[in-house]
Amino acid sequence: MMQRFLSILVFLMFLACGDSSVNLEDVHYLNGYWEITEVEFPNGTTKEYGINSTIDFIHLENGKGFRKKLKPQFDGTYDTSKDVETLSTATTNGSVLLRYKTPLSEWEEKLVELDSLSFAVVNDEGVTYKYKRFEPLKIPQ
Repeated sequence: MMQRFLSILVFLMFLACGDSSVNLEDVHYLNGYWEITEVEFPNGTTKEYGINSTIDFIHLENGKGFRKKLKPQFDGTYDTSKDVETLSTATTNGSVLLRYKTPLSEWEEKLVELDSLSFAVVNDEGVTYKYKRFEPLKIPQ
């Protein structure tokens, strides 16, 4: 009985300590159009987003690029401003960081989840932002 208990305990510890970190080689998944789905605050409360009037376009190449806000239009085009955030990647203590810079500010976010369809980042205040790949609305003609 004790051996069975220890086996289960070791298995659970293995699951809890599994490597769920993001690899720097996977940041190419960030390229493209993204919409925010949820914000989770440090106190555990969340804010969910159903429909977004703006989306993010991210372009990275060799660890450098930009993020830009866009407004999708019904005809498949996008409205945008001239505002752009320069973006670079870095690694610190095994974590992948996204570093942003504008003429007025600089900040970074830790990339905590990433695959081809979604990603999540955590900022310095412990707020988690979750995104999914943007799918344009298809309006039948």
